[in-house]
Amino acid sequence: MRVLIWYRNDLRVHDHEAIYQAVQEQFEIIPFYCFDERQFGFTSYGFPKTGKFRAKFLLESVADLRQSLESLGGNLIIRRGKPEDIIPQLVQELQIAKVYYHQEVTAEELAVEKAVNKALSGVPVQIKTFWTATLYHPDDLPFTLNQLPELFTNFRKQVERHWQIRATYPTPKKLTKLPKIELGNLPSLNDLGLTESILDRGGVLSFQGGEMAGKSRVKEYIWDSDSLKTYKETRNEMLGTNYSSKFSAWLSFGCLSPRYIYEEVQKYEQTRVKNDSTYWLIFELLWRDFFRFMCRKHGNKIFYKSGLQELYLPWLEDWERFNLWCEGKTGYPLVDANMRELAATGFMSNRGRQNVASFLSKNLGIDWCMGAEWFESLLIDYDVCSNWGNWNYTAGVGNDARGFRYFNIPKQSKDYDPKGDYLRHWLPELALIKGDKIHEPYKLSPEEQKRYGVILGVNYPRPIVDFFQSIKHNEKIYLQHFSEQ
Repeated sequence: MRVLIWYRNDLRVHDHEAIYQAVQEQFEIIPFYCFDERQFGFTSYGFPKTGKFRAKFLLESVADLRQSLESLGGNLIIRRGKPEDIIPQLVQELQIAKVYYHQEVTAEELAVEKAVNKALSGVPVQIKTFWTATLYHPDDLPFTLNQLPELFTNFRKQVERHWQIRATYPTPKKLTKLPKIELGNLPSLNDLGLTESILDRGGVLSFQGGEMAGKSRVKEYIWDSDSLKTYKETRNEMLGTNYSSKFSAWLSFGCLSPRYIYEEVQKYEQTRVKNDSTYWLIFELLWRDFFRFMCRKHGNKIFYKSGLQELYLPWLEDWERFNLWCEGKTGYPLVDANMRELAATGFMSNRGRQNVASFLSKNLGIDWCMGAEWFESLLIDYDVCSNWGNWNYTAGVGNDARGFRYFNIPKQSKDYDPKGDYLRHWLPELALIKGDKIHEPYKLSPEEQKRYGVILGVNYPRPIVDFFQSIKHNEKIYLQHFSEQ
């Protein structure tokens, strides 16, 4: 009997329940990946849905998966098109008895699952789905997903009291040889309508897609550089390779399983040190779980302007200011440096993401969905649940948003980049400014501007809004609408 393993965001052979099950059942395994053309269209605001950074990482991940499967005696069938058109053809051509795949939770992915199931409804084939994206399996939670606590802290406390994480599934030792079939080639970026990305040497890490590179990053971060022991202290930094784990890109494509990371952290705790930092890495994996379970519970609400709170605010669609935000030309160095890093590399620190999202929604009053879609297009580690969940939260429309909270960006800049090294790295036009003044160049006198070679409005923009006035203005709007609803 043959089973088709439809690969999606689970591009690995370790801790892969569908593969494990098929091996146990002694089926002939037919691994399959489809480049779904819908993923290479445009978002509702017209940005490329999968930008060049993520597409490159995806291609590398699929190539790595094929290599892993080949080394085990199997291979990977690759196609371009719609899974609901291609899977039934493969089922008939190869006389497949079962189709296995790992479930997703958000609208577009669920629509594809539904279309595949419908297309197979008239075919004598059994469909079985598995859950593999989170640290906790939903069946092991101390509550049903409908009773999922709305606040992360409550969720965390309850799951930590019932600490129950399943062991990883073993990697198969050997796979069956594929029957005679056209395997299909890996598309190029051009085939997907994208241009080759030029590696920016200023990036924190050259992200290489695939399970092998993901495991190598885990080894480098946890074991070789011993960076895990200080994770909690360094994770808010913005410059350098090891201030944070950077596991997110491999997690988002499923090249790494969260349980694999958990087991590595456990080994580290047993053989080296167990402290706040080792706990904090797991704490971050719990945030990832929380957002995914939240999407499962609330469905499409997370994508609406009104957010999980159903709070209707008069967001602006100001393209002129939005583009200045995207290009890193707001006149606020911390925002500009982070937005330029994102545009050049497809990555940005967590601290950076919170600040730029706060600025777009709380200072500019611009529709946060535009920001979420811009991130979707550019981020190498875009994860639908975490991205939209975090934007909900920062925009003040998330289920655990605490009213009108904003980031004091000039203060954040001084707190998290005290010497201005990050700003100088991404904003070379400000590099000569000495001391604290780099955080607020708009305060430079004409004489200082001349001395440092920074001419406001010429080679560095003046602030596009007054920081505290814009906060006051948008807070007033927020409170007014909040009290009316």
